[in-house]
Amino acid sequence: MKHKNLAIFIPHLGCPHRCSFCDQHCISGSVHAPSPEEVTALCRDTLPSMGDPAHTQIAFFGGSFTALPRDYMLGLLEAVQPFLRDGLAGGIRLSTRPDYMDRETAALLASYGVTAVELGAQSLWDPVLEVNERGHTARDVYRAAACVRAQDMELGLQMMTGLYGSTPETDLATGRGCIAMKPDTMRIYPTVVLPGTRLARLYADGAYPMLPLSDMIDLCARLLEECAAAGIRVIRCGLHAQDGVSENRIAGYYHPAFRELCESRRLLRRMQAQIGTPEPGRIYAFRVHPAALSRSIGHKGCNRAWFAQQGAVLRLIQDPACGMEECIWEPGASVHRKETLACT
Repeated sequence: MKHKNLAIFIPHLGCPHRCSFCDQHCISGSVHAPSPEEVTALCRDTLPSMGDPAHTQIAFFGGSFTALPRDYMLGLLEAVQPFLRDGLAGGIRLSTRPDYMDRETAALLASYGVTAVELGAQSLWDPVLEVNERGHTARDVYRAAACVRAQDMELGLQMMTGLYGSTPETDLATGRGCIAMKPDTMRIYPTVVLPGTRLARLYADGAYPMLPLSDMIDLCARLLEECAAAGIRVIRCGLHAQDGVSENRIAGYYHPAFRELCESRRLLRRMQAQIGTPEPGRIYAFRVHPAALSRSIGHKGCNRAWFAQQGAVLRLIQDPACGMEECIWEPGASVHRKETLACT
């Protein structure tokens, strides 16, 4: 179930570690930690205009919520209770570190109306977690996920691809490990190198080689495909343009339309799986749902461009009977170019 979030950022506050990739001041765009009174005022001014309260969540993002000083954490939770009681919001969403989630903490959160917890797993490979100074292990992630589930709260998992010390194989394994925990949602964040971070120093020293962006798009497209097959909603793939990374990044896997590129690649991979190596001079026809036409053509025509690079032509037939995720090859409508003068 999709929700609207009233996002309240608690930048970096509460996190006991400085991971290799982290510059939370840049990501959140703010260094100000809101007081409970400010949270109350924001909720009072904003929630009435957000629409369906049952599908509206008050969301604490940007830091490790359960690692906050206990009095401050409880103050924030208390600040939003009147809005839950009055039916202006259906619950609370928050993000935190897996090593700051246990049974007692999960029960406490549930008692305050927390309905969704996102855990920053980042990787399920201990060597990758260690070299990026995460301060927790993969086992901590599994334990924390079980604690969240035990309280019937929605479970979200966040992972990063392309971290220092990782490979496409370890990233795929992390994605599959996350899927095996059956989260309700996932976020996939390709690594971006920000100034002032340890990754920036490693990158400047040549110790942190990075894959071409196209390879990262392919990897994330595979992860999106596997999440879709498991029925897991990916609520973010790539950092959002407003997250402050576009103008601040030194290097990394960033594109303002990263999710769109990955979705286009997903459909291209499906086409490739059906036809194998394209035959030069041939027109390849696929049936797609009208709403999937743009993704099938690809961001800025990238899928059509790939066929053109192979000397072939992509033809798309709009068919409302197709599923939104379907891309069905029509061999009978796929002819050699010299046999037709028209192509859509």
